[in-house]
Amino acid sequence: MDISVYRPGELTAADRAAWTSIQSKAHLQGAPELGNPFLSPEFALAVGRCRRGVRIAVVREGGEPVAFLPFQRTATGVGRAIGLGVSDAQGVVHRPGFTFDARELLKACGLAVWEFDHLVDGQTAFAPAATDSFPSPVMDVDQGYDAYLAHLRARAPKFTRTTLAKERKLARDHEDVRYVHDERDPAALRILMAWKSAQYRRTGRSDRFAQEWITRLVEQLFHTRSDSFAGVLSVLYADGKPVAAHFGLRSERILACWFPAYDPAFSKYSPGLVLHLRMAEAAAADGIAHLDLGRGQKEYKDSLKTRELTVSEGWVTRRHPVAFGHRARRAPVRALRNTVQSRPELFEPADRLLKRMGRIRSGRT
Repeated sequence: MDISVYRPGELTAADRAAWTSIQSKAHLQGAPELGNPFLSPEFALAVGRCRRGVRIAVVREGGEPVAFLPFQRTATGVGRAIGLGVSDAQGVVHRPGFTFDARELLKACGLAVWEFDHLVDGQTAFAPAATDSFPSPVMDVDQGYDAYLAHLRARAPKFTRTTLAKERKLARDHEDVRYVHDERDPAALRILMAWKSAQYRRTGRSDRFAQEWITRLVEQLFHTRSDSFAGVLSVLYADGKPVAAHFGLRSERILACWFPAYDPAFSKYSPGLVLHLRMAEAAAADGIAHLDLGRGQKEYKDSLKTRELTVSEGWVTRRHPVAFGHRARRAPVRALRNTVQSRPELFEPADRLLKRMGRIRSGRT
């Protein structure tokens, strides 16, 4: 097994094609999770244009590429999953039957530690290093939208009936209600990012779009399109203007949901939920197997899901002082966050406090 590490710009067209080919066949070979667009070369290369320290390890057997691991590293050898903090799927993209030693891979990459927070299933070499696992809800549409809607009606009849009724009311109360699945107008993307920033501030969360590199990354991915990958902006319009929007990433079979938001002035119509149903309908017609709603406890995800995947977080470490120091700093923060999020008696007051702080920060009482 030969392992080479490249800067993003050094990856050859042949290697990129091999990477994409592994992803496109993954669902046929019992590893559909490897087809996630966050695991694609396009995502890794886009992050490489926005962040320092991005590298791609290519594992070859008999001169042929059999596995790819994109990662970010510091000068001291601290490694992180590519796009850690915004990436919803992480791991090694590999051919069927490929096995490796995690610490041998880290050594070849010049890493003392590799941190992940959305490790997909099937990563057997990394799995022992996981400290926690979390559900990642999905909306299955591989049998068509009608089948999905029938499942939703059976599992959550009141939710489905109410959401569809609100969509009809929106159409009665406003003109020109329409849905665009793949909106190419950059102005609509700017509106979405402004809504999302306001939502982060209103709820007391850290504003991701206040980080210039995340804004650049989203803008680059919006303009990235190929047969196997695209940034997709979906918009629900009323009265000729956006009332809800979502930006996510599409591979051949998966639409990864990423940044949804809506105009609060239309909140009584639940436009975000209406938008997700329209996304499911269009994705099914486009040959998508499922929409991945991403890790995180949200009521709307529980309402829309058909099942759950599992993602994990943790650290793979070598016996190295840098690894011990990094884990010692990061572990208490993660443990506290996960404890609060998993226990309603802690999460609910913490959530109320964050929202109160958000109102104060926004000048509202």
